[in-house]
Amino acid sequence: MTDWLGLPRLASAHGGQIDQLIGVIHIIMFVLFIGWGAFFAFILMKFRKGKSPKADYTGVKSHFSSYIEGAIAVIEVILLVGFSIPLWAKVVVQTPSEAESSVVRVVAQQFQWNCHYAGPDKKFGRVDVKLMDDATNPVGLDREDPAAKDDVWTINQLHLPVNKPALIYLSSKDVIHSFALQEMRVKQDAIPGMMIPVSWTPTVTGDYEISCAQLCGLGHYRMRGFMTIHTPESFKAWEDQKQAEMAPEPESL
Repeated sequence: MTDWLGLPRLASAHGGQIDQLIGVIHIIMFVLFIGWGAFFAFILMKFRKGKSPKADYTGVKSHFSSYIEGAIAVIEVILLVGFSIPLWAKVVVQTPSEAESSVVRVVAQQFQWNCHYAGPDKKFGRVDVKLMDDATNPVGLDREDPAAKDDVWTINQLHLPVNKPALIYLSSKDVIHSFALQEMRVKQDAIPGMMIPVSWTPTVTGDYEISCAQLCGLGHYRMRGFMTIHTPESFKAWEDQKQAEMAPEPESL
């Protein structure tokens, strides 16, 4: 399905269902295009000036076109009720529990993605907007909070293990952004004042681009991040290394 539609390679567990829905919609649209094109050509021929030199004020009495429109409406209802709504409910509404997921807070801003990890204790430390600094503390982490001692953050670098549900909480510091991962078949707006969950299960290791799919200012074009999907062993090694790099300096006596 992915190949003949020209879609990016598939790297998530739910993506096949989305690709299938896209394929069904393309097939239906192709059939409609051919059907309406043929109907239009038929009308042009049947009611051309040479065949009907005198205007007919009675008009066409057939309801054939009405039947076609009704059939199209039924097909659209089937697409919505039979495919789109169930897929939305399964992929978007039914988010996995935090206990079984890799949980990361992603804070968007002009023009970067800030990723906040809870650390080994699995508890996010307190954040304060007054502590935010784009270079040294983009998430506003309060190191005085005991839960924040093992928290780490990255800029434009999202790291996740393969074959484990990812649960991302999206927020924004400034304007509306859109968190887009094409290979994961994920796209979700990040809206100021809201924390929005988005989840998927990555199935292929490698590096993927994070793009902003919402025009967010003059630097929108350079708001690019990268996601690395690790093996469990590689992710643990990265996590340990990051913990060591960002460990608070010991207090001198």
